[in-house]
Amino acid sequence: MSWIFGMGGNNSESPNLENIDNVSDKKPSPPPSSSSGEAYKFDSSALERAAKAAKELEKSKHAKEALDLAKLQETTKQIEYQTKIKEYEIHLEQVRVEQKRVDAEERKKLLAEETKQHQLRSQYQDQLARKRYEDQLQQQRASNEENLRRQEESVAKQESMKKATIEHEIEMKSKLDAKKSEAKALARAKAERENHDLTMEQLKLKASEHRQTVLESIKTAGSIFGSGANALLSDWDKTLMAAGGLSLLALGIYSAKGFTGVTAKYVESRLGKPSLVRETSRFSLLESVRHPILTFKELRTKKSSALKDVILPPKLESRLGDVAIATLNTKKNRGMYRNILMYGPPGTGKTLFAKKLAMHSGMDYAILTGGDVAPLGKDGVTEMHKVFDWATNSRKGLLLFVDEADAFLRKRSSELISENLRATLNAFLYRTGDQSNKFMLVLASNTPEQFDWAVNDRLDEMVEFGLPGKEERERLMMLYFDKYVLTPASQSKVKLNIEKFDYSALCKQMAEMTAGMSGREIAKLGVAWQAAGYTSEDGLLTKAMVISRCEDAIKQHKQKMEWMSEKEKNDSRYTRQNSIN
Repeated sequence: MSWIFGMGGNNSESPNLENIDNVSDKKPSPPPSSSSGEAYKFDSSALERAAKAAKELEKSKHAKEALDLAKLQETTKQIEYQTKIKEYEIHLEQVRVEQKRVDAEERKKLLAEETKQHQLRSQYQDQLARKRYEDQLQQQRASNEENLRRQEESVAKQESMKKATIEHEIEMKSKLDAKKSEAKALARAKAERENHDLTMEQLKLKASEHRQTVLESIKTAGSIFGSGANALLSDWDKTLMAAGGLSLLALGIYSAKGFTGVTAKYVESRLGKPSLVRETSRFSLLESVRHPILTFKELRTKKSSALKDVILPPKLESRLGDVAIATLNTKKNRGMYRNILMYGPPGTGKTLFAKKLAMHSGMDYAILTGGDVAPLGKDGVTEMHKVFDWATNSRKGLLLFVDEADAFLRKRSSELISENLRATLNAFLYRTGDQSNKFMLVLASNTPEQFDWAVNDRLDEMVEFGLPGKEERERLMMLYFDKYVLTPASQSKVKLNIEKFDYSALCKQMAEMTAGMSGREIAKLGVAWQAAGYTSEDGLLTKAMVISRCEDAIKQHKQKMEWMSEKEKNDSRYTRQNSIN
């Protein structure tokens, strides 16, 4: 910025500060070097010009204003410089903040990329582990198959060798027996030829002695009977005594026979067990003598809940719980028991609940099967009365469970049944016509529509047992997996190990696979798991083996369903409806 001051109206004479600055800032140029070595000469013209300008400025009347203006301009420049410095510092701070933000984003991206790479690496390692596990399973399966094939070949070789050995022994034994028989025959023929005369003399002597003995016996018996008859005919007192003795003897025989029959019937009704009863919890002296260990275990059996280990749908469990409570209170109050019909497909827990109900209420139970009645023929009526006589003599009360009741309780009007079976059915209806406080009748059937109308009239309550749903199948899977696999594996005496996997998830998976299967089929599946573990070389039960046994059970179930006739499929229509879940 230039200063222009008017001094005395002559602007051309006013000094220029820029020139002064230029002069003050101008550095003296170094004297030129003389190649000839002349002395250095100082140029004082610039100082003179500056001094002249300063004098002129002092003489000017605006010197002070010019100086103040110069100071103000310098101050303004300083402020501008400070402002620019502050702006520059702010700009630097913004640059630093932006750099930090960029660095943070870069670190975030780097961390995300590292996390992604770590996940990919983990997935890849997991895939490799799964692949190695599958390869190990395949190798183990191939090894097991190879060992099984070798074992089968070894067993086949041993069987063939054993068979060849047995055949050889039989052949040698037959040859030896033939030689012995031939030698014996030759020896016997030779002895008979040599002793023919002696044998004939012995036979003649034995015949004459036998004839003489028989004749003497006949003479002796004739003389005895003759003398006895003569004495009886000549003495009437002896005749009367003989007749009385024979009469008393006959009376004693018939009385003893009748008393023995009554005693045997009493003992059978009190102490024994009827032949129709397959299984019972009632204490019997004869059964305790035959099976003391089983009797001792039954006596030590504690009272338990009627629904313990019985897995059913919630509605059915609630209804059966009411039945158990009513039965228990009926026994306590000595009331009249109600007769129950339990119907549904086989293997749904009917027999198990009947046993639990008897033990829960403190009663004895007895199990009959309808298939045992028809083969009795005309003895069916007698045996049926024996069963009910035995039931009414129970001190604790008896739950009489008739399984497959439709086998002999068929319709008398439309079914072609024999007269003996009809008479047995009539005897059953006669003994169950009234309510009893001695026994409770529980019938079980897969086809209740075949019952005679009089049998239905005896029933007080009917309960349908359907196939287990998805939740019930899952509970059954876990129950039998614990019973047949986990519990034996926890015992040190049993050689059974289990591969580590999620048992509950596997049971849930198999519950979805086994739609339509009954509780008994699932229980058999548990036994199959246990057998698979026992038959393995190292006693290890793997997840693949469990799934394999489950798939085999499903195939067998489908095959059984295909074998059913159309009538059986129509009779079991309710089973298909209940197995949808």
